[in-house]
Amino acid sequence: MSEGTQRKLAAILAADIVGYSSLMGEDESGTLSALRTMRSDLFEPAIGNHRGAIVKSMGDGWLVEFDSAVDAVTCAIEVQEKLSGHKILELRIGLHIGEITHADDDIFGDGVNIAARLQEIAEPGAIVISDMARRSVDGKLAGMFVDLGAQNLKNISEPVPAYGWGMTAVAADDTALASPDKPSIAVLPFENMSGDPEQEYFADGLTEDLITALSQWRTFPVIARNSTFIYKNASVDIRRAARELGAHYIVEGSVRKSGNRIRVAVQLIEGPTGHHLWAENLDRDLHDMFELQDDLTQRIAGTVMPELEQKDVSTRASRSDKNLDAWGLLHQALMLICEFHPEGYAEARALLERAIEIDPRYARAYAWLAYSYNHDVVAGATKSSLEHWKMAAAVARRSIELDELDGFAHFVLGLIYFRMGQHDLALSEQLRATELNPSLAMAQLQLGQVLAQSGRTEEGIPILEKGLLLNPRDPRNWNALDVTTNACITAGNYERAVELARNSIQRRPDNAMSHLYLAVALGQLDRIDEAQSELATARGIDPDIVQRHESIRPQKFPEDRVNFVEGFRKAALPE
Repeated sequence: MSEGTQRKLAAILAADIVGYSSLMGEDESGTLSALRTMRSDLFEPAIGNHRGAIVKSMGDGWLVEFDSAVDAVTCAIEVQEKLSGHKILELRIGLHIGEITHADDDIFGDGVNIAARLQEIAEPGAIVISDMARRSVDGKLAGMFVDLGAQNLKNISEPVPAYGWGMTAVAADDTALASPDKPSIAVLPFENMSGDPEQEYFADGLTEDLITALSQWRTFPVIARNSTFIYKNASVDIRRAARELGAHYIVEGSVRKSGNRIRVAVQLIEGPTGHHLWAENLDRDLHDMFELQDDLTQRIAGTVMPELEQKDVSTRASRSDKNLDAWGLLHQALMLICEFHPEGYAEARALLERAIEIDPRYARAYAWLAYSYNHDVVAGATKSSLEHWKMAAAVARRSIELDELDGFAHFVLGLIYFRMGQHDLALSEQLRATELNPSLAMAQLQLGQVLAQSGRTEEGIPILEKGLLLNPRDPRNWNALDVTTNACITAGNYERAVELARNSIQRRPDNAMSHLYLAVALGQLDRIDEAQSELATARGIDPDIVQRHESIRPQKFPEDRVNFVEGFRKAALPE
């Protein structure tokens, strides 16, 4: 071994700031200030407390060496938990145990390479560790990570079994759902190639509209937008994405807008093999964009359907989307709504109201406007009231008047009826929504919830699971997990409720509803100390959480509240 070279076995943590270049471009001084504060107040103290050492800094990332896997994993979790909710910075972390070599003030070796590649596949705010790292920690710590399967990592010759903390992928255990019994299709976010960040909504909008159009197929499922958009601005391994989404076919593409011309490059890929089935470039004037959308849908259908031995294909996309300015405003609003931040709803509503002013017959704009009223209450931006819901219902009914065949509009009206406690009307609308669009995951989840809270819990739970299956990667799956947890409490399946609640909390630790349901389930299992702790956490996050539960998840029959009330009473017992 040459002088100055040292070889050893170590736990290597690789951390990287998400979107660092974009952040610097938008606000260099603010980003650098936040980075310095995060490093001095959080990152370096956590490493020191867990006996680690930064051995390499790359400006937007670090390599950290630990002698102990337990220290490394515990440190990673502490950093991600404390950084959760930061207004600017998010980290991806990868961790592996392997042989490293110190030379010339740098480190090399498989331990470094694999940790860095695991970091690349981690989602923002998440941790991905190798099987070797997981086997080097105790059972309790290892149990906090879900199995992600063997990963094909760039420039690593053999697949690496990996485990994730904070990943949105469903774990491969008894909480996992089976793949669809029919081949499904997923549309990945189209890439904006225009060089203009302001046109990002244009690419997203075209992706959204293609998903909506393809979702009208009755033949096989279409994966929901919220799951596929997790891959936005990411380098995607198609076979891995297909496996994670449960999709047999993948559509990906790009949009280049220049003046009044638009070029869409699109390809259809067989997910399990990565084999390209079809690819084409389509050029149009902007006023022909809706014709282009129809053309894309028909061409994809003509390629996929022979694989399924289908001869009769019927697709329908809403033809109310005729005004390009209104269409653009809607998709700008949709980006704000999907961020799930209360402060964005007022801005989103203003955009939607402008879209309706431009095109008073724009059915989808009315539907999303009504949906934004629901989000206001769920996120705590406004209080639930009968007048609030009456206003939302009127807007949703107007959408249906303009386009009675839009499943999304029926879903929104059914959701509002449910919030008003009108379970029968809610059930009717959700049945209509799922009839019109069987692949609309939101409607499947809401149908399951209406059944579960209308005295038909055993019918509702399998439909909730179907909704999760159609939307497996949605970052907001914590909400669907909460709904299913509540159904399990109603059904008296408290052990399962605990599992689901903990799964939801792992996805979003600051969600008060998950902690409330966990407290209730633990109370029913007579685990009183744990129940009291979880209830205190829930109330610390949201002092009005119990009242919010009553307003957004009303039970039709008082007797179906018995299990929740009893569990809550036990959790609320004085110490």
